[in-house]
Amino acid sequence: MNEASPPAGPASDRVRLRRVHHRGHYDRASLDAVLDAGQVCHLGFATAEGPYVIPTLYWREGDHVYFHGSSASRTLRGLADGLQVCLTVSLIDGLVLARSGFHCSVNYRAAMLFGHAELVTDAAEVTARMKTFVDGLVPGQWERLRPVTDQELKATKLLRLKIDEASAKIRTGGPLDDEEDYALPIWAGVVPMETRYGAPIPDPRNLAATPLPDAIAALQGQPVNPMPEGWEPPVDTHGAVKADPDA
Repeated sequence: MNEASPPAGPASDRVRLRRVHHRGHYDRASLDAVLDAGQVCHLGFATAEGPYVIPTLYWREGDHVYFHGSSASRTLRGLADGLQVCLTVSLIDGLVLARSGFHCSVNYRAAMLFGHAELVTDAAEVTARMKTFVDGLVPGQWERLRPVTDQELKATKLLRLKIDEASAKIRTGGPLDDEEDYALPIWAGVVPMETRYGAPIPDPRNLAATPLPDAIAALQGQPVNPMPEGWEPPVDTHGAVKADPDA
């Protein structure tokens, strides 16, 4: 019988978790699960003018996280020219209400990636990656749209960051109070949180009798950041930690 593989370790010291380290995960299954559930990331980088953190949409394909924007974007131009970037994704899954303010927290899924972004220059590859992005928002949406033009491709800059130096941090479960506080008559527990799609709102300039695609209608009521199918969040044992300092 084969022995179980040891847990994946950090790729570098700067992605090694030090605070509440038992919630850290370095395996691709956990990283991909967090990245695939999100839609917005934050790009952190530093220039001679100072540090910046820019929010943007993203998506994952294989071993890379992709993001795009205007060809005139100073952010993307700097990253394409070699600025080091820190990409982060964070999702909130619930309020963790303890019997003291110190131990109140949230349940979350988060990922952090470091590296140098690579500019994608081949027009066919840019088109293919953008199709994946659009279809990731609404299944089959790319084929319902008019074809992309050469001018639109020229106006778009696409970058990718390899999932290499990365870590995930995941909190699940209820509060962890001081032992003596369990005797207090204070309600404690978890209030789940999630974002769901609302009812589609048609553009008033839609042509008459333009039908609402089934794929768009099907989004209504669905969670925006669901747990990926077939993946279960790691069990948070709290380790031997008494305090919960990572709110």
